[in-house]
Amino acid sequence: MFTGLVEEIGTVRSLRRQGEYQHMEIACGKVLEGSSVGDSIALDGVCQTLTEIRSGSFCVEALAATLEKTTLGLFRQGRRVNLERAMALGDRLGGHIVQGHIDAVGRVTELRVEEKNVFLSVRLPDALLPCCVAEGSIALDGVSLTIAGISGPEIQVNVIPLTWRETVLSDRKTGDLVNIEVDIIGRYVARMLGFSGAGVKNGAGLNRDKLESLGYM
Repeated sequence: MFTGLVEEIGTVRSLRRQGEYQHMEIACGKVLEGSSVGDSIALDGVCQTLTEIRSGSFCVEALAATLEKTTLGLFRQGRRVNLERAMALGDRLGGHIVQGHIDAVGRVTELRVEEKNVFLSVRLPDALLPCCVAEGSIALDGVSLTIAGISGPEIQVNVIPLTWRETVLSDRKTGDLVNIEVDIIGRYVARMLGFSGAGVKNGAGLNRDKLESLGYM
């Protein structure tokens, strides 16, 4: 479990791809503190397992499902990446609940800088739009952000200067792909509202009538 608050920007020191297997070494500093082999760490929002810790770096191994669903398969030597260690029980949840389980990749459609404001628009797959609400949370490349607006298939976020400086969002440009993780609460609600099928007990799903009967409408 993560918070979407990036701790450090690391750099891909080396990368070896063999079919649907990819080994990466990430140069870093801060996130090595207190870390052990087997721990979870988020790379641009993708939860990975530390397989080796070296002096000033760590290694991870990505397999077919991760390479297909995230941007990790696009990584190259020298690329900068957002890093966040898994949160410890009792830590402050400064961002929002982020699992590190990427839903899909989105494409940056607009990047606009106005004085100290950065406005970023990202086109999402249609299936993710029901999970997004204005003023709700979303993680882009592992960065916890607030959705400022929704226009058709696109969401807009307003990135504060600190986040722009301290994350790799500042490396992105129009047309780039970014890892998307929608809010887990929205994902559950969307699932429950749309749930139906064989084997479902009568009245087990959620719909308008059920919500009205419970006093929510």
